[in-house]
Amino acid sequence: MPTKNLISIGLLIFVPIAIAADKLEWGALTVFGLSAIAIVPLAIWLSTATEEIAVSLGPAIGGLLNAVFGNATELIIAIVALKEGLVDIVKASITGTIISNLLLVMGLSMFLGGLRYKEQEFKPVVARVNGSTMTLAVIAIVLPATVITTSNVVEPSAIENLSLFVAAVLIIVYAFTLLFSLKTHSYLYDVSVVELEGEVAQAGEEHGEHSKPNLWFWVGILVAATVGVAIVSEIFVGAVEEATAGLGLTPLFTGVILLPLVGGAAEYVTAVRVALKNNMDLSVSVAMGSSLLVALLVAPILVIIGLLIGQPMDLNFNLFEVVAVAIAVITANLISLDGRSNWLEGMLLLATYAILGAAFYFHPV
Repeated sequence: MPTKNLISIGLLIFVPIAIAADKLEWGALTVFGLSAIAIVPLAIWLSTATEEIAVSLGPAIGGLLNAVFGNATELIIAIVALKEGLVDIVKASITGTIISNLLLVMGLSMFLGGLRYKEQEFKPVVARVNGSTMTLAVIAIVLPATVITTSNVVEPSAIENLSLFVAAVLIIVYAFTLLFSLKTHSYLYDVSVVELEGEVAQAGEEHGEHSKPNLWFWVGILVAATVGVAIVSEIFVGAVEEATAGLGLTPLFTGVILLPLVGGAAEYVTAVRVALKNNMDLSVSVAMGSSLLVALLVAPILVIIGLLIGQPMDLNFNLFEVVAVAIAVITANLISLDGRSNWLEGMLLLATYAILGAAFYFHPV
C-alpha cells in the first residue's frame, strides 16, 4: 500500500477523537486543532477516491468528475461556515485558496522537484490558458470592490445583483473551460489521465491485482469521505471563531491562511508527489486547475447558495485580498510562461506566499 494511504489511514483516528472532543466540550482550541487534523485524511481519501473513479470511468467522465469534485473539501467547509453566518471568513477562504494554490502548492512542487531534478518542463500552452482564465477571475473579484471604492453611495442590492450576474458569467466560463479541456483540446490535458492510470497500474502490479480500480468500492469511499468531511467541518467551523480569537488571529488571516491549509491538503500531497516523479505537467495542472475551480465555480456557487439559505454573500472582497490575488496570479503567470521550472523559481513563489501571509497576519481588523 502506498505510503500516502498508510499515513491517511493512521490519521483517521483523529475523526472519532475530534467528535468526542466536541461532545465532551474539551475547549474550542482543542476541538479546533483536532478537527483540523481530522479533515486532512478525509480530504486525501476524498481526492484519492475521485482519482480512482476517474480512471475507472475513462477520460471524459473522469475528467469531469475531477473538475467538479477537485475542491469538494473546501466547498463543504465554506458551505458550513456560510450557514453559520461567517461570511467574511468564507470570502477570505476563497481568495486564500487561490493564493495558496498558485504560490504555496506550485512553489512547493517546483522547489522540491527542482532539488531532485536540475530543471523540469511542462506544457507552456496549458499554463497560458489557465493564466488567461485566472486573469478573468481576478477581474471578476476586482470589479465589485472597485464599484464601491469609486462610488459615494452604493445600494447593497446593486452589489448583490452585480455579484449574481458575475457569478452566472463565471459559471458559464467554467463550463466552456471544461468543453475546451475535455473535448475540443483534450490532447493538451491527457497527461493527467495517463499519470493516474500509470499509478493505478503500478499499484496493481505490486500487489498482484488488476489495474482497473473497483468502481463501487471507491464510490463507497467517496460517499463516506464526503459525509465525514461534512460532519467534521461542522465541528471545525463551530470552534473556529472562538479558537482563532483566543490565538489572537483575525477572521481575515483565518480565512486566507488557515482554512486553505486544512481544506487543501489533498492538492498539496498530489502536486508535490507527482513533481517528485518529474511530472510537472500534472503538478502545474493540479495547482492552477484548483485555483480556477475555486474562482470560476466554488465562489459563484457560494453566492447562489448564500442567497438561497438566507446568508447573502456578494463578491465584494476586501481590497487587500484583491491586491493579494492579483499579485499571486501575476507572479504565477510570469514564472510558468516559459514551461520550465527549477528550485529557485519554487523558492520565489514560496517567498511571495510568506510575505503575503505575514501581511495578512499584521493586517488590522
